[in-house]
Amino acid sequence: MTTMPSVDARDDGPLLTATGISHSYGDRIGCRDVTLDLWPGEVLGVVGESGSGKTTLLNCLSARFIPAAGALTYRLRTGEAADVYAMGEAARRMLMRTDWGFVHQNPRDGLRMGVSAGANVGERLMAVGARHYGAIREQVTDWLGRVEMDLGRIDDLPTQFSGGMQQRVQIARNLVSGPRLVFMDEPTGGLDVSVQARLLDLLRGLTNDLGLSAVIVTHDLAVARLLSHRLMVMRRGEVVEQGLTGQVLDDPQHAYTQLLVSSVLQT
Repeated sequence: MTTMPSVDARDDGPLLTATGISHSYGDRIGCRDVTLDLWPGEVLGVVGESGSGKTTLLNCLSARFIPAAGALTYRLRTGEAADVYAMGEAARRMLMRTDWGFVHQNPRDGLRMGVSAGANVGERLMAVGARHYGAIREQVTDWLGRVEMDLGRIDDLPTQFSGGMQQRVQIARNLVSGPRLVFMDEPTGGLDVSVQARLLDLLRGLTNDLGLSAVIVTHDLAVARLLSHRLMVMRRGEVVEQGLTGQVLDDPQHAYTQLLVSSVLQT
């Protein structure tokens, strides 16, 4: 597990604060009355079985849709606390292009498959105002190198890559603009075990080196242990347990968390 952010990183207060987040799909509860603080440099893992509400919560926290109830406050680079749900659509889109990133489980949902890997990453820079081709190309090359991609394939289409390589391009696309907060939905889901291991090492290194804050949704407790400082366990739309990752996984208090941990130990 990665080390906790320093005390200095916490002096100015939480980076993201969610209060009473609730959302339903008709009679089915997506998430209910979720409240949390995310601190600068902190990685929060959200775990639970399929249908537990973790992806609904992630979509609410990332403002991909507005929940039925609750508030979301984000501390801007200026130090000002912004009410995310009250923002206009244009302001929210700009926030998502600059300060936030979103890594989809299926990289095809986060990439444009008809343009090259380099263009996918470069588009993010152009969306925040970059116009000099040489400078864009240089930054793109740097970031594709950071995610350990063969730079000789910078002009290849994502359709020519494996799922693991597509995920690397999606990660580079999200991080090239220097976000402070990244949301990840099962970032290693659907990949072979060996590919998962390499990608997890990459993600852990990037979050540590860049001091990123992140919210990572996963059903895999091993992924949560490796990447997250703190853990939230969800069941039927509600948070049933939360705390430091090691404490939750090594000494689970709620019966549901105990069941999740024991099921892993038995496999």
